[in-house]
Amino acid sequence: MDNFEIIAEESDINKRIDVFLSKNLESFSRSYIQDLIKKGKTTIGGKTIKANYRLREGDIVALAIPKPEPLEILPENIPLDIVYEDNDVILVNKPKGMVVHPAAGHYSGTLVNALLYHCKDNLSGINGVLRPGIVHRIDMDTTGIIIVCKNDNAHQHIAKQLAEHSITRKYVAIVSGNIKEDEGVVDAAIARSKNDRKKMTVDKDGKRAVTHFKVLERLNNYTYIECVLETGRTHQIRVHMSYLHHPLLGDEVYSNKKENTKLKGQCLHAKVLGFIHPSTNEYMEFEAPLPEYFKEILMKFRKN
Repeated sequence: MDNFEIIAEESDINKRIDVFLSKNLESFSRSYIQDLIKKGKTTIGGKTIKANYRLREGDIVALAIPKPEPLEILPENIPLDIVYEDNDVILVNKPKGMVVHPAAGHYSGTLVNALLYHCKDNLSGINGVLRPGIVHRIDMDTTGIIIVCKNDNAHQHIAKQLAEHSITRKYVAIVSGNIKEDEGVVDAAIARSKNDRKKMTVDKDGKRAVTHFKVLERLNNYTYIECVLETGRTHQIRVHMSYLHHPLLGDEVYSNKKENTKLKGQCLHAKVLGFIHPSTNEYMEFEAPLPEYFKEILMKFRKN
């Protein structure tokens, strides 16, 4: 059982307890916190309270969070499109619809399940049993190249390059509308949305996020672009392009536009990944070809 104590300040007066805790414990969803409150895991002055309790200055909120039950993540014989592999790293071209690592609602069929079968015990353990080998990720409906580490030394090297923004990450996307500039930079901080915890949003108080983009081709009412990540925030390209009023085609989260393409999820592909190899110290760069669905959409829009 993990125990947290948070003192309410003057600015917190009259806030609902569940809203207050969601803001101060961002790693937990509001629904999860509300469930803990219902189960009597939240107290003030030793007394349990309800989710609609409103704070008073100086309230000391105690929250007891149960230890998660250990999950057994099983290897699964799922075919992998391997771009490159050696004793330190494996680069995989992830298909659309595949989740990178197990999480609520997705404990099988993930990239990790496939990697456990392919790599056996040869995956780094730094990120724990749910994310062995995983040093970065791409969204479920984003296709393309992802690097996975086979040992802790490789993991530390790649994680350091990610933190220093020295890894080359180039994406291609199709966005709505005609981008007027041939190229540009979006330098806009990103944070989790205060209104919807599943979404990210541009927020001056968030973490700095920088995306470089250039137009590859202008299509009928759409633009085919390349995006280079300088930082790697959650949903960064999707949030930044929506911020420019050019949301990604098929993005069901950051676009209000209904597209008649029968496309499931955003049209985004992680095309190029370059890094310094953790053992040889040589720069290596790999490319994942455009998936068929992406090429078909390009052909369709060119005809129109």
